[in-house]
Parts: sequence; structure tokens; C-alpha cells
Amino acid sequence: MAVYRIDKKDYVKVKGKGKEVVKKNKFESFNEDILGLGKIDKKSNQINALSAIFDLEGFTNFCKQIDPHLAVPEYLNDFLKWIFKEIRVEFIQDEYNEGYEMWSDLPFLSKYLGDGILFLWDTDSMDDTEILNVVVSLYEVCEKYTTDFLPEISDKIISPPTKLRCGIARGAIYSVGNGNDYVGACINMSARLQKLHSLSFCFSRRGLDPLKMEEGYKSIFITKKVNIRGIGENELVCFRKDEYNNLSVDLKNLFV
Repeated sequence: MAVYRIDKKDYVKVKGKGKEVVKKNKFESFNEDILGLGKIDKKSNQINALSAIFDLEGFTNFCKQIDPHLAVPEYLNDFLKWIFKEIRVEFIQDEYNEGYEMWSDLPFLSKYLGDGILFLWDTDSMDDTEILNVVVSLYEVCEKYTTDFLPEISDKIISPPTKLRCGIARGAIYSVGNGNDYVGACINMSARLQKLHSLSFCFSRRGLDPLKMEEGYKSIFITKKVNIRGIGENELVCFRKDEYNNLSVDLKNLFV
């Protein structure tokens, strides 16, 4: 996120005019460089990736409470520390004095989105089992938000966001500038899936087969076709069976 401010020190008096104006170098520094993308016309590199976007349900209303400046920083501080810690914990297969054996790689890019976080994994060096391990781990993180984090933070914060949602998709992504940011259809897909018809955990079926998950997980998910706004019709998506069963009849009719 680019931050640009004009302060008192950025003004200078015009000789003989009695006016204060913004210094030219400060004014002209408002350009694409503040985005920190580097040389934007640099050739883009393609990476096969897994995109996951977490979103805090109810975060907008949470920010509308009385004196949000007292609650929001404390909540975000605790939440961000918690979610990164939980992702680390979920990826540990075994621990040794020298380090950790992991179920799969950690994300190579993490980006704060205001009311959520984007994580990207480079799947070129991961097999299907490792990629599905990521999906399962992120599912567990969402579950722990409700069972562990929410009761704890509710003792300190009034009306915190009630649910952590997650949308996941595989596909090709493309670097922008110096590689500190990426674009790609799978990122757009994961953004759409994290808020699909009140479902809290949803992933695109492309390259992600829930039937290949460990026993105990494959029965959690159901696969159906649905229209994804701005992406396409009859997209195959997987989501929690219990949440689907609790949808209204009208919402269920949106799925095939």
C-alpha cells in the first residue's frame, strides 16, 4: 500500500508573493514509483501458483463501532500475529533440534489487503499431495479462528469479526515490476470464492481434487457448479457440505 503525504515542511514561500506553495520536487514525487513496484515495464515472469485470500467477515461493521481507533489496532495486532503463527504450526510435520520438517512449503508472498491477507505459493516445486496439504492446513486455520481465537479476543475487544473466510485457487500468475506483486486469474478467483454466497471456505476444483485428501477431510467437502461473477459460468467449486446444507433454498438453487 502506497503512502503519500504533504506536510508543513513540504511548503515553501514564494518570494515577493506572500504565498506558500508545495515544493515542486514533493509535488512531482507523486508518481508510480511510490507503489514500490520497481521497473514496471520489466518482462513478466510466469509462476504456477496457489492463491489463498483470507477475509474477515464483519470487519467493516467492526470498524464502525464507538472509538474504533482504540479497538482496531489491538485487534489487528493480535489477529496478524495469530494467523501467521497458526499457519506455521499447521505446516509442521515434525520438529528436530536443527529445524522443522514441513507438510508443504510456506507461501512466498504475503500481502495485507485491509480486511484480509493474500498468500501465494509457488507450486512448481510441490506435488499434488503437498498442494492439498496447504488447502487442509488453511481449512484448519479457519476452524481455529472460531474455536480458539474468537473466544480469546472477545474478552478484550467488543464485537470482533465473527468469521474468518478463505478462498483458494490454482493457476498461473505473472510478476509485476520487481516481483513484489503479482496478477493472475487464480488471484481473482480466490477473491471471489472467499465471499461466495455466505460460504466461509471455498476452493476452485481446477487442480484440486478433494477426493485425494486424507481420510477425514475428503468427506467434508462437496463439489458443485456455480456462476462466478466476473469469471465465468458453471465453475466447479468445492466447499463445506455442512454450510451448503444450511443455505436457504434460494441460495442452494444457485448451485448445480
